[in-house]
Amino acid sequence: MSEIPSPSSCRSSVELQIERVIVASLEQATVNVRCLRGPVRRGARFNQLSGSAQAIDLTLTHALVHGHQVAALDTGLTAFVTLRGEDVQRLMSAPATSGGQVIQGANPLPQYSTVASRSRCPSGW
Repeated sequence: MSEIPSPSSCRSSVELQIERVIVASLEQATVNVRCLRGPVRRGARFNQLSGSAQAIDLTLTHALVHGHQVAALDTGLTAFVTLRGEDVQRLMSAPATSGGQVIQGANPLPQYSTVASRSRCPSGW
């Protein structure tokens, strides 16, 4: 009998580098990013901002690569993403001489339709 994985074993650590904040409101921002560690999926939650000891809470809700909506960003891709959460106000565009802020978090937990499908993490998670 196979063992059911813990939720953390199916979650992957993800990172996005903030290159430019395009539009920001109180709880939503459109941001130009580079994926440093992916794939980063829609629904990914970010809880850490480089250079800050204070936690953040941001969720990736939308991603565009070359004008096309995508479900995930692979490492190395540059994209426009929408981030939601009260902490969008802490995001800053990168000066030309620096690498920019990096946000770190995890992809959403996979959704299972049956108990039998929980025997292993879905492919690609």
